[in-house]
Amino acid sequence: MTTNETPAYAPEHPARLQWAKLVPDVYKALVSLEVAARKGLDPTLVELVKVRASQINHCAFCLDMHTKDALAAGESVERLIQLGAWEESRHFYTERELAAIELTEAVTVLTDGFVPDAVYGKAAELFDETELAQLIAVITAINAWNRFGVACRLAPGHYTPGMFKH
Repeated sequence: MTTNETPAYAPEHPARLQWAKLVPDVYKALVSLEVAARKGLDPTLVELVKVRASQINHCAFCLDMHTKDALAAGESVERLIQLGAWEESRHFYTERELAAIELTEAVTVLTDGFVPDAVYGKAAELFDETELAQLIAVITAINAWNRFGVACRLAPGHYTPGMFKH
């Protein structure tokens, strides 16, 4: 049985708070952190980190943004789809990407305890100290963005790549 009917999707929920407009200095400071954090890092790696943290934090707004940015930058659909199951899909990623993804999980889910020495050590083997500091800064920044997105219930689906050029 086929039909030409468009499915009735659930209504989009309105944002709870337009935080960036209400506290523009905080927004600008976070943008500055974001820009400084990613300097010198591979843009593909940065987007993988942002997508993975956003998956963990259930931030639909940031998932929408960063999957679109990753695709626009040439990332493959397959790697983005597999990112949620990266431990079973390791062959899609480089050793550096795997170390960054694992570090992202450890820094994002601090309720599980401290960042394990093995996770940190693997990242420290594959990134020089400056890159590692940059990577931790990127992870910190996306977690801050995720918390605003989730707390303020920002709705996904309206972002286009390049919309927020910094």
